[in-house]
Amino acid sequence: MKRREFLRGAAAGVLGTVGMTLAACGGAPAAPPAAEAPATTGEAQAPAQASSLPAVEWRMGTSWPISLDTIYGGATVLAERVSELTDGMFKITTFPAGELFGGLEVLQNVQQGTVESGHSAMYYYVGLNPAWGIATSLPFGLTATQQNAWLYHGGGNEALDKLAAEFGSIIFPAGNTGTQMGGWFRREINTVADLQGLRVRIPGLGGQVIQRLGAVTQTIPGGEIFQALSTGAVDAAEWVGPYDDEKLGLADAADFYYSPGWWEPGPTLHAMAGTDAWSKLPVEYQRIFKVAAWESNLNMISKYEALNGDALQRILSGGKVQLRTYSDEIMVAAQAAAFELYEETAASTPIFKEIFEPWKDFRNRVYGWNSSNEATFTNFVYNNPLA
Repeated sequence: MKRREFLRGAAAGVLGTVGMTLAACGGAPAAPPAAEAPATTGEAQAPAQASSLPAVEWRMGTSWPISLDTIYGGATVLAERVSELTDGMFKITTFPAGELFGGLEVLQNVQQGTVESGHSAMYYYVGLNPAWGIATSLPFGLTATQQNAWLYHGGGNEALDKLAAEFGSIIFPAGNTGTQMGGWFRREINTVADLQGLRVRIPGLGGQVIQRLGAVTQTIPGGEIFQALSTGAVDAAEWVGPYDDEKLGLADAADFYYSPGWWEPGPTLHAMAGTDAWSKLPVEYQRIFKVAAWESNLNMISKYEALNGDALQRILSGGKVQLRTYSDEIMVAAQAAAFELYEETAASTPIFKEIFEPWKDFRNRVYGWNSSNEATFTNFVYNNPLA
């Protein structure tokens, strides 16, 4: 069966349940008993059942410029799938950063009910609660695969639900960029001393870690990075990886491109909904929203993996950009500073400790597994390339 036909068939079954539920609750005429009902296919029944569904329209504010089709696609893929699976009865209109409010203000506006939903990186909100950093990615934390394992099967989603409830919201993983690049620098850096006083665009707890190494940090929305870097308002900036960085024109603003992005080894992006708006949805719509978020989560990481390699080659082909890796000195110092920060934050913030300690235990266990399997494989194939 073709994928689209399967999804429509699944939607028909869900919509049929919605129609019967609403009929029972709203006093609409009851459907004839199953034995008397004419034998029809799911496809034929769907339009009649869909006519009983409530029409719902939501707005979704995002943290992304519309030009970044992959990361903004975390919102649009979700919205398109919700519409498709409800035959257009549940519509979500997405808005790029800055159109309704600033790209770093999505959670606040969902909480206040300005919009019903949003799509963002939760580590933008560590100023509201440092535990939000764990929701996206901790420096020297989990890869995308490991992050999904923690969220879906390691208690991560359940732990974050408690945090989101404090902000009048409910959140769902809806995107992952994979291991990010280490950012663009206007000059080469080799030692920790080279970071002293460096002005760097970097958000989340990664920003706090690099502050401990002597840098001065700023959080700037994606659409404003090029201007800040090209004018020298910042000396360095990180975004995602080659595909997005190329679209933002960052190769024209700095010459040194570093890897890896140790502060974001597998960052999750989230879709969110206000609890009041969410509670008003039929349970079937809630289920469809969750399924659409799951698809968005898988789609984004897959798309980035497919696009980043070619984009990196285009960036390097001009000969201007120089690819660099962080020195062991910087990596060792950053990792030590990161876990010092986590322990200090856990001691002062109860909900951070509540989420972090099981996360750390999961990290140790999944690292142990991956080091005996995936890491040994990748080390071999990368160190023994075919001619």
